[in-house]
Amino acid sequence: MTTQRSAARQNSSRLARSQLLGARLKDEVYRQMFLLEENRPGAGIGLAVALLRAWLEADSTTTKDQEREWLKKVSPICLEMIEASMRGAGAAHGCTS
Repeated sequence: MTTQRSAARQNSSRLARSQLLGARLKDEVYRQMFLLEENRPGAGIGLAVALLRAWLEADSTTTKDQEREWLKKVSPICLEMIEASMRGAGAAHGCTS
């Protein structure tokens, strides 16, 4: 009986940590999106890194389907933002593509 309780506690603890990490990563993605909208230096790479971290976490076995769905929805928007930022930076430096 003690072994079952211990295993249940460990699973519960893992799930709670995963949910906390998922919420923290989601907050970081949104924060980086706002920074990119404000044209802050380095925000494009910051957003890309935050998305990569979120996708890596989504590959864990404890991630909920709704977190994956959120990532599937937000990733294309983030990509467009990053690409637009890169085009804007190129234009600001006299580069044309």
